Amino acid sequence: MNTPRQAARQRRHRRRLILGTTVGLTAVSVLAYLLLGSSPDRTADAGPAAASPRATAQKKAATATATPSATASPTGSPSPKASATTTTAAPSPKAKDTPQPSREASTTAPSAGRIKPGTTYRGVATAYKAGVGDGACLFGPSPDLMVAAMNTTDYETSRACGAYVLVRAANGKSITVRITNECPLPCAPGQIDLSEQAFAELADLKVGRLPITWSLVSPSTVGTMSIRYKTGSSQYWCAIQAIGHRNPISGLEVRGAGGWRKLARTAYNYFVSADGTGCGGPIRITDIYGERLTVTGLTVRPNVVQPTQVQFARH
Repeated sequence: MNTPRQAARQRRHRRRLILGTTVGLTAVSVLAYLLLGSSPDRTADAGPAAASPRATAQKKAATATATPSATASPTGSPSPKASATTTTAAPSPKAKDTPQPSREASTTAPSAGRIKPGTTYRGVATAYKAGVGDGACLFGPSPDLMVAAMNTTDYETSRACGAYVLVRAANGKSITVRITNECPLPCAPGQIDLSEQAFAELADLKVGRLPITWSLVSPSTVGTMSIRYKTGSSQYWCAIQAIGHRNPISGLEVRGAGGWRKLARTAYNYFVSADGTGCGGPIRITDIYGERLTVTGLTVRPNVVQPTQVQFARH
């Protein structure tokens, strides 16, 4: 039989065993938990779960990026038009390559009147005795007699004066003449009355009336222009005429205190300043193609042909 001392010792021993077992089990549990938390398998499982939101964000970003590009494609399509515009503008430097003193482009639309460049007209040719080649245009004697009178309709109050016209006959022959005169009625629109010398280049004078076609030309064999003030001109009234121009003239201006002033053209082929504005000052002449030439340094010298150093470009 155990003594009280031995019974107490046995109780203390059991308590130590129970406490040790409890501590051991607790330590094992903690260790197992730690081992499971640091397991590679769980880390691998967590990776895709964490990555999946990133993948979703990337897809959305890609979709958002693709949307503007699809929208931009129609906007980008006109780009060939822009390059075409650049190509069209490329010839502009040519104007700089050939500077023309005393020349400037007209700010107004060219005015060709009834006789227009690049147009072929039909009519008949007749013949007249041209004498020295002078006529209603009042140019004076002509250096050659390859001249003609334009019917009243196409003469158009002297607008045809000085025009060079290529006349073609049905037989294949042709001649270039300068308009120095007006052919009054019964000359019909399209009809040109040639000097006998010019008519003879196309057919025998006995033919009388010759079917023709004719068109405006811009010849190379011309010199520079001249200016003449009409008899009676002064600083108070003047009439100005251009002579020897390559292309028909659409207007003549003089410069006064208020700037350039366009003068009225008469049937006798002078431009009149009735109040003397600009008489003796700078003169600006415009051809039917819109080119303007400025002449300076001339004074009012009635009925004197004063040469210039300018001429219209060939077309």
